Amino acid sequence: MSTFGIEAEPLKSQIKKLLHQRNAVMVAHFYVEPELQDLAEETGGLVSDSLEMARFGRDHAAQTLVVCGVRFMGETAKILSPDKCILMPDLEANCSLDLGCPVDRFSAFCDAHPERTVVVYANTSAAVKARADWVVTSSCALDVVSALKASGQKIIWGPDKHLGSYIQAQTGADMLMWDGSCIVHDEFKAFELQALKREYPEAKVLVHPESPAEVVAQADVVGSTSAILQAAKALPASLFIVATDKGMLHKLRTLNPGKTFMEAPTAGSSATCRSCAHCPWMAMNSLQGVAQVLTNGTHEIKVDPQLTARARLPIDRMLDFTAALKSGQPVTALASKLVPHLGAA
Repeated sequence: MSTFGIEAEPLKSQIKKLLHQRNAVMVAHFYVEPELQDLAEETGGLVSDSLEMARFGRDHAAQTLVVCGVRFMGETAKILSPDKCILMPDLEANCSLDLGCPVDRFSAFCDAHPERTVVVYANTSAAVKARADWVVTSSCALDVVSALKASGQKIIWGPDKHLGSYIQAQTGADMLMWDGSCIVHDEFKAFELQALKREYPEAKVLVHPESPAEVVAQADVVGSTSAILQAAKALPASLFIVATDKGMLHKLRTLNPGKTFMEAPTAGSSATCRSCAHCPWMAMNSLQGVAQVLTNGTHEIKVDPQLTARARLPIDRMLDFTAALKSGQPVTALASKLVPHLGAA
């Protein structure tokens, strides 16, 4: 939530002092309120996706990391920085993908198909990550699954069925899907998007692959938050329709002041809002919450050390893979060296 009329500048000044006093740094996801994104960058922090937030916190000298996002992001940060204090403005800020993939049910699903390699999206709990062989983000999922397919592996994919179906269509991999979806991206409507495109035929459509296939099919660019940012900068168009959480529009507009960005529709003209694409849990982050946790040291993320060690393995495997990919090393060999069924061990 925003400050709702509460004077923001005194809160920002208070937070800046507290960050210094606690040897702390802020990281914020693209989907939280603009005032939090701006403050993170003003104070030497980062605005990015969940993995980059965690990696930034791991590599930063600060001993306290304030994560403005949702709970799995705080857990991922703790996994990569087990000796640091990870605080969140609101520990009740969850994620539909995480909530829709409880570890007991997901583990049973995996156990029923022991011959398959388990690949999970970053939008999952520490416990589900610990059950996986690989953790992926939307930025690297295509490359990881392509390499796994090339090495002859069949896959269990969880939890986002739309992202999984997109990857399966692109790679031809044998993928068994968990039935989960993001409550924000799942609401984008193909029919309404078609109508908006007819209204603005010059607009380019940027779509996150957590969206339904009928929406993805209408995209000029399909990709992660970082890919959407890159496309908005690179494409010569001046008007864009964006199918992802509308919190992303702040960064798009900031980086591209001469361009116009419109929200993709989530409902018809009779609905209360044409586009309601904003995560209710992301909206729980606030300046007040940041000030409170820095003052009181409350809302600290805790992850069992044994679970942390297990969950870090598939994350590190992904990080090694992406580093090899960037350096031009062969990645199929890395995929084929996978320790089978890590989570079941």
